Amino acid sequence: MAGNLEKGITRDGHGFEGKQWNILGQVYFPKAVCDATFAFETNSAPGQFVPVHIHPTQDEFILVQEGELDLKLDGQWFKAKAGDLVRMPRGVPHGYFNKSDKPTRALFWVSPAGMLEELFSKLDNLGDPEEVVKISAAHEVDFLPPSAND
Repeated sequence: MAGNLEKGITRDGHGFEGKQWNILGQVYFPKAVCDATFAFETNSAPGQFVPVHIHPTQDEFILVQEGELDLKLDGQWFKAKAGDLVRMPRGVPHGYFNKSDKPTRALFWVSPAGMLEELFSKLDNLGDPEEVVKISAAHEVDFLPPSAND
């Protein structure tokens, strides 16, 4: 990861430097990468989700671009639709779920970037959820017990 933000455009349907990741069936495209921030696009099919977790050192945002997401944010349920911005301060438990019958596309970004790009590279095409949780914990992303998703 480079120190400073590189100028330019990351095209629709592409990742920065041609990268993309498959994380438990969801396609992620990095859009901007530097020490200060990390932006990535997610594409979630109906039924896909990321369980409740905490970023102890990063603020995170989601701009829903298409579709809608159900969010568990600090123990409460919310719905975010296209055009909505979700704010998730560091230390606040959150998870997102596509409970709709349509795909959802969203732009996420975290600040500072931390180890998230490295984490996504390690999770690419990994199919074991327990291993995902273990590797994530070593990269400053702490998943809560499954009951947090209810």
